[in-house]
Amino acid sequence: MRAFRIAELRIGKVRPLGPNAVPSGIDKVAVAGPLMAWAEGLEGDEQGDTRHHGGADKALHAYPVAHYSVWANDLPERAAQFGPGAFGENLVIEGATEDDSCLFDRYRLGGAIVEVSQTRQPCWRLNLRFDLCDMAARVQQTGRTGWYFRVVSEGLITAGDRAELIARPCPNWPLTRVWRLLYRDTSDHDALTAFAALPGLPENWRRMVDRRLARGTVEDWRPRLETPG
Repeated sequence: MRAFRIAELRIGKVRPLGPNAVPSGIDKVAVAGPLMAWAEGLEGDEQGDTRHHGGADKALHAYPVAHYSVWANDLPERAAQFGPGAFGENLVIEGATEDDSCLFDRYRLGGAIVEVSQTRQPCWRLNLRFDLCDMAARVQQTGRTGWYFRVVSEGLITAGDRAELIARPCPNWPLTRVWRLLYRDTSDHDALTAFAALPGLPENWRRMVDRRLARGTVEDWRPRLETPG
């Protein structure tokens, strides 16, 4: 994948989510004009849990247009929910999926330069978003997670901008391989070792992989996937 297009640019304010009014910025609206892509996130965008969302390694959340129709086929009773913004994405992506993207791919996007930093690790706020108790687990199991960009060079981006690939330092690490290592081939010692050695790997991922290697066990996903209470 050498290029993709931003079909929509979306930002959200923190609002109550679910029956317990959890603060969340997952409900994002489309913006027609240009916005600044800052190192810490998109201009005007907010997160309800800044410990786990946003920040330099999760500055821009991207989600592929191609996945919406697949979700609608999987869950026809909720088909109307699957469209741009459904997953709290900032960038609605045309022309790319996790199959096409590699870790640390670098793109020129409008006036910014962005870099693929990690796949999304879905959390229980998706359960509330879709009123489905296992939605986060479904996203993880299918690999239709979307991904995050770092902002390497800040600048204005606009819906309709076309991103052009300018560097692919890790062609052996497509996001589908990352997903398999995180959630399927979780005890592949050689792959985990190689993954942990990648320059630029988010520090929380490096710690996670180091723990897997040291303990020979996989971390408990339930606190992330299961809605509290």
